Amino acid sequence: MIKTLYTGGSFDIFHFGHMNFLKNCRVISDEIIVALNTDEFINEYKGSPPIMTYEERKKTLLLSNYVDAVIPNDGGFDSKPAILSIKPKIIAIGDDWAKKDYYKQMNFTQEWLDENNIVLVYIPYTKGISSSELKERIKKYEK
Repeated sequence: MIKTLYTGGSFDIFHFGHMNFLKNCRVISDEIIVALNTDEFINEYKGSPPIMTYEERKKTLLLSNYVDAVIPNDGGFDSKPAILSIKPKIIAIGDDWAKKDYYKQMNFTQEWLDENNIVLVYIPYTKGISSSELKERIKKYEK
């Protein structure tokens, strides 16, 4: 029986932290499906558009060897439609979310996860690298 894993995100400026996260997802799952945030949602959520387009980010993820499929996170702030469309057994997120309200961010509850037989797991966050930090480095070179 295949254990499908759902994870979501923007995956802008793909880097080794993203790769490490996906590699760790593969350790616990047979199938990894990424709900990729749309350009419009990123712009609304973060206040600026992504550096890479949706299609560029999708192609990069699919070339990583850890991702089996990419679907658009069409629900925006409500990730439940994307999650239900793939019926995962596992939702994986970085453990940097352990100190934030991930349930509110995703618009679900523990009861909803239980009703859908989904386990939420936290994957260790790769310290020292992030898309935001890379964007700051780039800005320094522009000056």
